[in-house]
Amino acid sequence: MSVEVTDNPDRQRYEARIDGRLAGFTEYDKRQSFTVMPHTEVFDDFRGQGVAGALVRTALDELRANGEKVEPLCPYVRTWLSKHPEYDSMVFHP
Repeated sequence: MSVEVTDNPDRQRYEARIDGRLAGFTEYDKRQSFTVMPHTEVFDDFRGQGVAGALVRTALDELRANGEKVEPLCPYVRTWLSKHPEYDSMVFHP
């Protein structure tokens, strides 16, 4: 089983697919100087398979590569960040 994560800018979210099926997503809202991440959702059939982690890591890696900061409003994103201090420098503090 492989999780494929892609950005869907029209819907302002990263989407995870497993075997072509939508497994979950993490939403974002790009602001002028940072990006808000308000919500992450994984569908019941795909929970416990690392989907949320793959979504958040991919989104944060792409944002960091573009020099962007992130405001993690989503509880899952906040928890994930607390376990990955290598991303601390990209957290936006209002």
